[in-house]
Amino acid sequence: MQNRERWRVDATRSQRRIRLAKDAGSIHSLPLAVLQCLCYKLSLMSNPDSPQTLAEERTLASQIKLYYDVHKPAALPAPLLIALHGYGANKRQMMREALSLAPEGFAIVSLQGFHQHMKEPKEPGGPLRFGFGWLTNFHPEDSVAIHHRAVLDLIATLTEEGVANQERIFLLGFSQTCALNYRFAFTHPDILRGVIGICGGIPGDWETSESYQPTKAAVLHLTGTRDEYYPPARVADYEERLRLRAQNVEFKSYDAAHEMVPAMRDDVRPWLKKYAE
Repeated sequence: MQNRERWRVDATRSQRRIRLAKDAGSIHSLPLAVLQCLCYKLSLMSNPDSPQTLAEERTLASQIKLYYDVHKPAALPAPLLIALHGYGANKRQMMREALSLAPEGFAIVSLQGFHQHMKEPKEPGGPLRFGFGWLTNFHPEDSVAIHHRAVLDLIATLTEEGVANQERIFLLGFSQTCALNYRFAFTHPDILRGVIGICGGIPGDWETSESYQPTKAAVLHLTGTRDEYYPPARVADYEERLRLRAQNVEFKSYDAAHEMVPAMRDDVRPWLKKYAE
């Protein structure tokens, strides 16, 4: 009732202003589009229960293609490293990183994020570039579900093709995909042999969600002491919190910003080799 009265008061005020403008002759100088907009607004105000004043959010189920690159070693099936890039990057960039840190004999998959966006040219006048992300704060549960389904489908596909050893699956994420991968690892606790997080966070609902279960998968979390997004104060309790659901957790800090540095690669390589045996 209060809303209806407010609409009627607004409508009365708009009608009065239009009459005053008409009496002053100024309304005749208004563009046609402006007059049409005023009339439409006035009609809505006069009838607040009109269907045009209500909006109902709906959803559609659709399909999209997800792109990924695959590196296959000579001997198959092989231990599999699934590497996911951070916000704004792409699968080719992450494949280069994964090749530089994976031990010899590993199969590698670099999955590309499913939210694409434009990026500025590298130099003035150059072509626009593209980047990819994974989720935002608009219904993030939908993006989490797509991520989980994609990882499960990748594992199933490469196992059926004889590329991956199903008992030796590792998941690596940088920045934005770090927490996403932890969500997967602890929601599907029997899938992975190990999970690696680099310069990223842990799920915001880590302590409260009932979806996360204890896992035997090994966890390696790497962070930079000069990381502007995940500084030491922010990640100080990550090791303790990850141990709530993982028995095997290693946490290491490096003289690095928000980046992968050679020392990180040098530690990831023997860690992967150790747990792939």
